[in-house]
Amino acid sequence: MVYYQKERSGIIKDEGLGLIHIYYGEGVGKTTRAVGLALRAAGEGLNVDFVQFMKSGRSGEASMFKKIPNISYRCPGPHPFILSKGPEPVHFQHASKALEYAHDAIVRSTDLLICDEILNTVLFGILPKDSLLELAHECKGKVELVMTGRDAFPQLIEIADYITEFLLRKHPYYRGAKARKGIEY
Repeated sequence: MVYYQKERSGIIKDEGLGLIHIYYGEGVGKTTRAVGLALRAAGEGLNVDFVQFMKSGRSGEASMFKKIPNISYRCPGPHPFILSKGPEPVHFQHASKALEYAHDAIVRSTDLLICDEILNTVLFGILPKDSLLELAHECKGKVELVMTGRDAFPQLIEIADYITEFLLRKHPYYRGAKARKGIEY
């Protein structure tokens, strides 16, 4: 496959996969954007590995992925992932296992690897920055990699090819509304 990337100087032809995407910010829609890309890629015959970090594995997208042959969904869940008191041993185990799933996907030569909420593992001190940088370098030029979460650190932004920042303007949660199944998860 051949992909094209528009630059200020014109059109640059990139052969194959292996670009790094970062979807981050306070706003909602990061996972939804990653799910959309997973569906698009699967629809075009690419093999997709969708790994969720810092989530329970109980969501609409997890249910749908099981029905799509070339999407492999992995989440160390099923415990609820709440950090009200800061990280506990189970959070470190969860992130370590999810990172193992991501590395396994690279070894299996997946086309698209989505690491949903992996950026939050650094934000909460669960994984070191070097783990994410190593993952990105391992994928660069070989496997299309998507990382989502609330914040991205400068070294990761520097090596990324796509950066999309989500901005929260308004959300019913801040008026006391609870997350709704099928809408927020």
